[in-house]
Amino acid sequence: MLVVRPIAISDYEALHTCAVESGHGFTSLPVNEELLTNRIKHSEYSFTKPNVTSPSDEGYLMVGFDSETGEVAGTTGIEAAVGWDVPFYSYHISTIVHSSPKLNVNNVVKLLTFGNNYTGCSEICTLFLRPEFRQGLNGKLMSKCRFLMMAEHPHRFSKTIFAEMRGVSDENGNSPFWQWLQEHFFSIDFTMADYLTGIGKKGFIADLMPKLPIYINLLSKEAQAVIGQVHHKTRPALKLLEKEGFTCRNYVDIFDAGPSVECDIHNIDSVRNSVRVKVIVAEHSSSQDFLMCNSSFENFRATAAKAAFNREDGSAIISPKVAKALKVDNGDFIRILAQ
Repeated sequence: MLVVRPIAISDYEALHTCAVESGHGFTSLPVNEELLTNRIKHSEYSFTKPNVTSPSDEGYLMVGFDSETGEVAGTTGIEAAVGWDVPFYSYHISTIVHSSPKLNVNNVVKLLTFGNNYTGCSEICTLFLRPEFRQGLNGKLMSKCRFLMMAEHPHRFSKTIFAEMRGVSDENGNSPFWQWLQEHFFSIDFTMADYLTGIGKKGFIADLMPKLPIYINLLSKEAQAVIGQVHHKTRPALKLLEKEGFTCRNYVDIFDAGPSVECDIHNIDSVRNSVRVKVIVAEHSSSQDFLMCNSSFENFRATAAKAAFNREDGSAIISPKVAKALKVDNGDFIRILAQ
């Protein structure tokens, strides 16, 4: 059984393994001991931070682990509000018309405008599941456990939830979009820019990035072709978010032009359809699958398991094994989401 819990400093080696396996373009998991250690420590601080009534600088990082072996299968996270400590940059795609009635000419052109439009929004991020664990409901659990957390503790998160999707790059980490930027404005390759961003050294972006809007039709054909497109390994994650109600509002990443998708927290499908129920611990014969989490924040636990849900009295029967995984007992509350 895969169980999700807050990350601990003892998970460093496992997180490092995830960083190595995630490959190029996974900005939030750079292979850097100091950064990974700091992320773990900041997450530990965030989960234990008292009296949180609104989102600020908290970062919640979690791991999924095999309840039988203890092996870490992957990681998933949420940034409560981006842009407070370091700037969060993105490009916005807009459309303008160059028109000359005298010549009877109308040219529709698109622009990339540099900005900080997601400042203060909550970001779902750092979702990575190791290949040998990509089966059953594990992928859905690692992604949707974050929405169960938001449904149970909405005051900790912003109204707008967004995700940056990894853009197109080759097996060596080369991005067609960045290659154009590198040629005209930068003198470092994509992997270095990606790495510097991952370790928090973003000053070069503001220093070197063009401040005026960029006409997309002036970019190379290769760069134009990947704007708003996702890496082939990211397509399943994008489809899952689209089913949740996330959509692209014409914001793309400044390095690889991968799309950002967003949704109002109360319109996320898993937030709207999850139900808070009282626990009954007993063996049962139900065949219905649920994603579920406990009601604790500091000791958050989530898993995928079968349960017998009684809608009339608002209860759910879960097995002793599942109750142990969620750290709950008879009479406690959990949040469930039918699959």
